Amino acid sequence: MGRSDEFHWVTDAEPHSTRRREILAKHGDKVRKLYGYDHSTAVQVVAVMAVQVAMAYAVKDASWWKVLVAAYVVSGTASQNLFTAQHELSHFLAFRKPLYNKILSLASNCPLVVPMATSFRKYHQEHHSHLGVDGWDVDLPTYLEANWITGFVAKAAWVLVYIIVYGLRPVLIRPKPIGTADVVNVALVVGFDASILYFMGFKSLMYLLIGVVLGGGLHPMAGHLIAEHYMFLKGQETYSYYGPLNALTYNVGYHNEHHDFPQIPHTRLHKLKEIAPEYYETLAYHKSWTWVTWKFLSDPEVGPWTRMRRPTREPVTTPATPDKAAALAAFKAEHEAALKKAEVAKDLPGAFTDAASPGVRTRSQARKML
Repeated sequence: MGRSDEFHWVTDAEPHSTRRREILAKHGDKVRKLYGYDHSTAVQVVAVMAVQVAMAYAVKDASWWKVLVAAYVVSGTASQNLFTAQHELSHFLAFRKPLYNKILSLASNCPLVVPMATSFRKYHQEHHSHLGVDGWDVDLPTYLEANWITGFVAKAAWVLVYIIVYGLRPVLIRPKPIGTADVVNVALVVGFDASILYFMGFKSLMYLLIGVVLGGGLHPMAGHLIAEHYMFLKGQETYSYYGPLNALTYNVGYHNEHHDFPQIPHTRLHKLKEIAPEYYETLAYHKSWTWVTWKFLSDPEVGPWTRMRRPTREPVTTPATPDKAAALAAFKAEHEAALKKAEVAKDLPGAFTDAASPGVRTRSQARKML
């Protein structure tokens, strides 16, 4: 039996805009000084690109088992580094000029061997502007995923190929017109792939490709894809991760901080937390992406359906289940009324209980358990 009817539907506005206004009201001058860009991002990106090309050359004549080990350990880690670099560059945080960020984004997409830089940027902008909105935020699992991915084996298979699902979902749910930048993106990546195949060989190309798939699935680095917005505690939509892997992923773990202020480069997000600790130290957070992945797989109450979802004012582009239609219509009506009254989403109550974590009563207690 599917669980698509268990999405956590809400009509409140996403919490980040509210928190942003409050933080700026209290700490505006200090926070605005963090805005900008950081050239060190470009240095790290180029270094990782060089490592990938060098490793691809190094394994060109290696046995297949060595290629696979290298693909998981080295390429998997490096590919997630470059994937999270795409995230940083999509916000234009490496250079002052957007064009330079776009150029580096296209270049760093090449070792990922699948064109995605331009499409990621377009869809990721909507993830921020329409967080959790049905039919807009393609980071949300589909109803089909929620219905089918329910047991340990199904969830493990889903996570194993999650980077493929993550890439296909936007195209299937909310396809966008193909532009000149998309064509350039495809041409560059295909040209790079052809060059690797011609000058280094099939194993070198597979080292890169397998690393992308494995690094975006059952891999410690890929835990952020689940940790960021899957609801491990009822009432909290976004989670930060504070741990060592942030050093390899452009601090993507500082996810609450990033959604609150996407114009702050990754090297300064920790300073935001220091400036406004009263807003972040009370939130639940993760300390291990590996634990997040295991919790997702092993806990029957956690799955693709444990996401906050908001009704959209436009026609829903993902198919609603029949028994969901009436409820969705009611949510839409309530949402329209809320918009007309210009209500501002209120903070969630300080005390709450999570069915998956009995005994957790406060955010302060909850954050120690993740």
